[in-house]
Amino acid sequence: MKLTKEQVQKDLDALPAYYKTADVDRLIRLYVKQKADVSVLRPYILDEQKFHRIYYYVTLNQIKNVNQRMAFIHENLLFSDWWHTDQIISYVADLDFDTALGYAKDYIRSEDPFIRRWGYVLFISRLCKGRAAQLLLLMHDDEEYYVQMAEAWLIAELAVHEPETVHHWLCQNDLKYSINGKAIQKICDSFRITDEWKEAFKKLRQELRLRK
Repeated sequence: MKLTKEQVQKDLDALPAYYKTADVDRLIRLYVKQKADVSVLRPYILDEQKFHRIYYYVTLNQIKNVNQRMAFIHENLLFSDWWHTDQIISYVADLDFDTALGYAKDYIRSEDPFIRRWGYVLFISRLCKGRAAQLLLLMHDDEEYYVQMAEAWLIAELAVHEPETVHHWLCQNDLKYSINGKAIQKICDSFRITDEWKEAFKKLRQELRLRK
């Protein structure tokens, strides 16, 4: 069933006046059950964000193969804020690591800051476990706040699994403190990192502030 923009709008209008994400998700589940085609929404998702979640989720939930999901995302890098990039992380968690890394190396060089952010956050899942040595090579200075936060988030996620590797890397990297400091803060906020390691990372702060 191929939906029209007007039909989707009509279905949205039928939701409660101040509808929530959960209301939209119920509509999405209905469309998925109906095997609906929402491709007609693509030209509108950057200007009318109400269609953004529907376009991605209805389509991705009907694609069973993770490589095809990633191909769909790659062909539709239409992100208008950080929230939209982070919402699709789970759809690529089973991707082959080298395949994901190949995509990410292109994304982190994009002119679009939200595509650059996606190049980091796509690894915030089991995909990053045991991969600190390779993923830390992706880190570089970036002036955009949401990209810095993505790098910091990934660094902290890597520290959950490989704190010694991340600590050693922080001691030696040449990034600005804007990224290193955010990474340490996220590490210290994590419930999955021991207090002993948190203290070790905290002690790096002064040294890193003076580095650049």
